[in-house]
Amino acid sequence: MRQRGACLSSCPRGHYGRRSPHISTCTRCKGDCASCFSENFCTHCHPGHFLFQGKCANSCPYGLTENTVLRECTVCSPGCEVCVRRNMCVRCRADLYFLHGQCHLTCPTGFKPDVRLMQCVPKVHCEVGEWTGWGPCVRKRSMRGQETRNRQILRSPSDDGDPCPHVSEIRKCVIKMRPKSPSRL
Repeated sequence: MRQRGACLSSCPRGHYGRRSPHISTCTRCKGDCASCFSENFCTHCHPGHFLFQGKCANSCPYGLTENTVLRECTVCSPGCEVCVRRNMCVRCRADLYFLHGQCHLTCPTGFKPDVRLMQCVPKVHCEVGEWTGWGPCVRKRSMRGQETRNRQILRSPSDDGDPCPHVSEIRKCVIKMRPKSPSRL
């Protein structure tokens, strides 16, 4: 390719190659194209313009989202108002719940709807730790007593999460008699 007297293996960004049997030249892309494949086909747009079907425009057609990062018009999944690519939504329709880049009519299993934020939030289930060892046998009646063991709540549940199981257990035990020491003579 030849541009301003220099031979190039490919045209610089913002230009496209025009070949002919006698001479090949680099021609500047149209004003709204940052780079192009040919005179009528843009591949990247300047800031403030969005690529759609090889053309750069200052807005996208109805039903497409203006992706300012990629500078292109993006087709969003159903129910999504703004997306960064087809399956990565960032804002859902007002009647849908948002979760992990997707829009849902109802929240999936393990999640609950937050109607204020219109998001699916995880249900938090109770988590408890391991049991402690049994405590000492404490006298309750004659030779009978009771001993206790406990476990801690590691995570409290959300309103609709699984409740905590009991965290204390009591069982009966027998008081061991201390051997009487022989009396001194």
